Amino acid sequence: MATGHFDHLKSTYFQECGELLDSAYASLTLLSEGRQDDDTVHAIFRAIHSIKGGGGAFGFDRMVAFAHVLETLLDLLRDGRMQSTGAVVGLLLRATDALSDLVAAERTATLVAQGFEDALLAELGACALQGLGVVPPPVPRVAASSSPPGAQAVLYTIRFMPHPGLYRNANEPLLLLRELKRIGDTTIRAELARLPSLERMEPEDAYIGWTIALRTTADLSRIEEILDFVSDDCDLSIERVPDTVEIAADDAASPAAPDTLSIPVAKADQEPRRGEGYVAPTSVRVDVQKVDRLVNLVGELVINQAMLVQFGALLPPDVCPGLVGGLATLSQHLRELQEGVMAIRTQPVGSVFSRMPRLVRELSTQLGKDVHLVITGEGTELDKTVIEQLADPLTHLLRNALDHGLEAPDQRIAAGKPAQGTIRLAAEHGSGRIVIEVSDDGRGIDRDRVLAKARQRGLIDDASTPSEEEIDNLIFLPGFSTVDVVSDISGRGVGMDVVRSNIQALGGRITVHSRQGAGSRFVLSLPLTLAILDGMIVAVGRECYIVPLTNIIESLRPQSRDIHPVAGCGDVVAIRGDYIPLIHLSHHFDVPGAVSDPARGMVVVVESETAGQVGLVVDELIGQQQVVVKSLEENYGAVDGIGGATILGNGRVALILDVAGLRVTHPPRPQSTHLVQERWR
Repeated sequence: MATGHFDHLKSTYFQECGELLDSAYASLTLLSEGRQDDDTVHAIFRAIHSIKGGGGAFGFDRMVAFAHVLETLLDLLRDGRMQSTGAVVGLLLRATDALSDLVAAERTATLVAQGFEDALLAELGACALQGLGVVPPPVPRVAASSSPPGAQAVLYTIRFMPHPGLYRNANEPLLLLRELKRIGDTTIRAELARLPSLERMEPEDAYIGWTIALRTTADLSRIEEILDFVSDDCDLSIERVPDTVEIAADDAASPAAPDTLSIPVAKADQEPRRGEGYVAPTSVRVDVQKVDRLVNLVGELVINQAMLVQFGALLPPDVCPGLVGGLATLSQHLRELQEGVMAIRTQPVGSVFSRMPRLVRELSTQLGKDVHLVITGEGTELDKTVIEQLADPLTHLLRNALDHGLEAPDQRIAAGKPAQGTIRLAAEHGSGRIVIEVSDDGRGIDRDRVLAKARQRGLIDDASTPSEEEIDNLIFLPGFSTVDVVSDISGRGVGMDVVRSNIQALGGRITVHSRQGAGSRFVLSLPLTLAILDGMIVAVGRECYIVPLTNIIESLRPQSRDIHPVAGCGDVVAIRGDYIPLIHLSHHFDVPGAVSDPARGMVVVVESETAGQVGLVVDELIGQQQVVVKSLEENYGAVDGIGGATILGNGRVALILDVAGLRVTHPPRPQSTHLVQERWR
């Protein structure tokens, strides 16, 4: 096999390992919370078994040996011979962690210390002994040559004929043959009678069988144990041969061999029969670069469709009525195409959530805290690009909840709480975005301490009297920390500011809600995709800007009597008894020729974390449009208040506003975006 192809297969295997481990962790979480059903343990078993099977094909013997022991304990659970108690689930979690480490070591070609897994192997064996009075083999059995002195070797004939669907169930006969060789001397002959002609061959079906002559001191139960995992996917017979009979490699199927089982054989010219329960594959693995290219092409189609609609609108309706109808149909189909292509990029957010239980277990042990992590909504789907960048913010939030939020067990008991703290990690769709919440039932934010620390560090003026919401948001300032002693977990003031900057870089928002003594709740609101968004086009002077629809609360043309100047705060607009600060985009971005009087223009009320609701003063609303997001930083450079750029139907460049990045400053600090648009043109 060519080296490049082999490396590709290995890379695919490790990708599958990541998915299988995520699946195993998700099912183990269900076990730990008592929410399992009949398929939960089966799902864990299948994941570990698949990792073991692929690892054997690549010669990862150490990893395979460990997975085999873990698999044995899982087999006891799925057969109902053991119960999934808290201690057993905890052991399975730690064993899965160790298997994950062994997989990572093979992927990166790094060495794991000898004896790394020995203690866990002993625990797994002891667990089975305690539950059933038998010990699953902690390591593969040794060959017959190392058997106890005086042990009598016995000859067995094993006929192993796989069903067609054997490989689709993640079984690997090579592992079984290797395992049999470890317990004795083997002579193996391949049975090729079922091989069809090439044009009738199914690539995923199993056709080759084996007749094995095995001389071993191991008992029959050991042989059955090795072959137990494939017993449902093959026709199998194991027969002890009388002492006077020997089977050679070239006559294993001769009349001299005992005829113990009639194995149905399909002739070469017959249509191969698929095994019972066969399910055709319903998914295909595609390189993400190919998907990205498809997304980019759809984005260009969206731009061209907008241009065609723009040009079509210039024609009188009676000139070419078919064109207008055709463009409307094209728009509808292109929207469906875009949604379908974007759906290809989506993944369940559980692929990130599944990494968090291990973090919580390790950190809670280090801190001496009893913590229960509750995960919900792990099936909620999100763009792959967004998911890949969620791991760090969620890690910081969970570490913060464990270290700062939850009290020690004795402190919780003294406060009238259960000794075990609870952290909740949840995801759901809402208003065209995904909302992720990280909450705890700990001590909450000590606002007096936060304010004192902020003033001590010079992060806030001593004379200011911030609101509770503003105090809570101080924890996101760079360099802020309430910890007096720096540890390897916290205290350096790096973490929460990284969370906010990472979330904002994804076009998202983060808010915090806290009640002292009752806990804190961090809410992340993220776009479903970073490639295409629905926006409102607004005109400011000769320039156009895009306001994301998910940020817009309402738009209105205010009356002059509703506009009020506030000393040191600029203009505010009165809306139903509330006063909302105004940001003149013409001032903010130094756009000449724009309307300066809000009563003669429009006010778009948007949501902002830093100042609640903010009104954007624009000349007029042009209309709603789906736009393709282009990176501004890659093509020009970062600009405060701008999250990207797009090309409109008329070919003009429009900048996409980053509402969270807009700041109400007085006097305003203009920054010209005219050069940005000219550069893009």
